[in-house]
Amino acid sequence: MLERIPARERAVLVQIDFGQDDFSERLEEARLLTESAGGMVCAEVTGRRASPDAKFHAGKGKVEEIAAACAGAQGNLVVFNHALSPAQERNLEKALACRVIDRTRLVLDIFALRAQSAEGKLQVELAQLEHLSTRLVRGWTHLERQRGGIGLRGPGEKQLETDRRLLGQRVKFLKERIARLNRQRGVQRKARLKGDTLNVSLVGYTNAGKSTLFNALTHANAYVADQLFATLETTSRKLWLGAGAVVLSDTVGFIRDLPHALVAAFQATLDATADADILLHVVNSASVSREDEIREVDKVLREIGAEHVPQIQIWNKIDVTAALPAVDEDGYGRIRRIRLSARTGDGLGLLRDALSGCAREKCARTVQPENGPETRAGWATAF
Repeated sequence: MLERIPARERAVLVQIDFGQDDFSERLEEARLLTESAGGMVCAEVTGRRASPDAKFHAGKGKVEEIAAACAGAQGNLVVFNHALSPAQERNLEKALACRVIDRTRLVLDIFALRAQSAEGKLQVELAQLEHLSTRLVRGWTHLERQRGGIGLRGPGEKQLETDRRLLGQRVKFLKERIARLNRQRGVQRKARLKGDTLNVSLVGYTNAGKSTLFNALTHANAYVADQLFATLETTSRKLWLGAGAVVLSDTVGFIRDLPHALVAAFQATLDATADADILLHVVNSASVSREDEIREVDKVLREIGAEHVPQIQIWNKIDVTAALPAVDEDGYGRIRRIRLSARTGDGLGLLRDALSGCAREKCARTVQPENGPETRAGWATAF
């Protein structure tokens, strides 16, 4: 598995502007990610380029600036808020004489740090190993012996081939274990979907307040923290409303440029989202980049096949924006947005009423077969 960042490691954060509109938000997010991984950002290096440099991603002059920042701030880790190729990582580490990680490795490290369940740990390890497989040569350079000389003669490439084979065997084992767990989860999920219980999943950008809302509605004790990816495991609780029961699931938060290896590894966990009757898309209404965050969440939902599931946007944290609790409807009287504060409880009654109405409609559809088979497409009329 990838090594974790030691606590309070001094990191130099690098963000290059390639013409993005949300440069400052990306930089702040990278800072929060580094701190969530246990690092301390001691310096930041920014710059502008038309396109990434093939060798260093940031260009030779910027690499010299990064080296000066490391020396001045006593940094021992460089974090690029970009995806680096294996060759770029090797070139940067050689030029800077310190460890270099990219955004993907940073996110993987946080997931490894937070995973608690056996399934979550297997999923994270699989994502890490698949990412590591492209960087295996760099990790085993002490085994390259082609140069010859005393103490350097030996198996050379054969050793690297052995390491790749062992890594491949571990990846195969993890995929088989996860597949078995997926089948068990699928059976349980199908059993839930057969009844008249309304299945609701909380989705949203990381740190939008999903777990706080989950606890407020279900009186559960899910882990809550003001940090990115505080929740990795899907937690489900039954919520009793006047119209019937609702199963509410708290899921992992999304983020821009979410590593594809993580999406694939957590596919079974995210399947609960695709099978839900309704998605409560929790939005941090106090975020200046909330529209971009909404688009990023919708993008991931499309990746996992959940774009067809009806949504209600929950604009959370109105206690920060000083907005009033409210329900926003479209021109057809369908609920599109509910404004509330999960922390103070303002507006929670509006959400409960909306869920109660949806539960009542599902119950009516279940007990009246003459209306035809229930489909999630039909749920659009409830919003």
